[in-house]
Amino acid sequence: MRCPYCDHIEDKVVDSREAKDGDSIRRRRECLGCGRRFTSYERIDEIPFMVVKKDGSRETFDRNKVMAGLLRAAEKRPIAVTRLEDIANEIEKNVQDSLDRELPTTDVGKTIMRRLKSLDKVAYVRFASVYLEFEDVTAFMTELKDLVRSRQPAKKVKKSKK
Repeated sequence: MRCPYCDHIEDKVVDSREAKDGDSIRRRRECLGCGRRFTSYERIDEIPFMVVKKDGSRETFDRNKVMAGLLRAAEKRPIAVTRLEDIANEIEKNVQDSLDRELPTTDVGKTIMRRLKSLDKVAYVRFASVYLEFEDVTAFMTELKDLVRSRQPAKKVKKSKK
């Protein structure tokens, strides 16, 4: 820390204590150059986790928004809230593990859709209908047909006897 009186860069800490607000530490320092004392305050600078929306704008990650979307998609479905919380926890962990503290909402949405698809098809379709922003009924029907096709077991091919 640079001395505010003489600009010397070396000092020693004489006293440390928690500040009155409890969110910072007050340190009493003595300059090793001029011997004068000064006070500094230390606090943790928390950088929020961000999501990058489809339009390029950024906003603070909000786990409650993820949970609200999951609850809306799973409304009146036989899905335990703990299962939805597991999905929200996974999303939150992905955001926290992101190297640059940002995650595109497309990644968030894909993870939610993947998890809902394996959990409950109706909840998946509900979420997909909002998330994928279908332009028309045809696009929605195509998604439904793909879902039905992926659910049906492969047909057995009969071998002919010769």
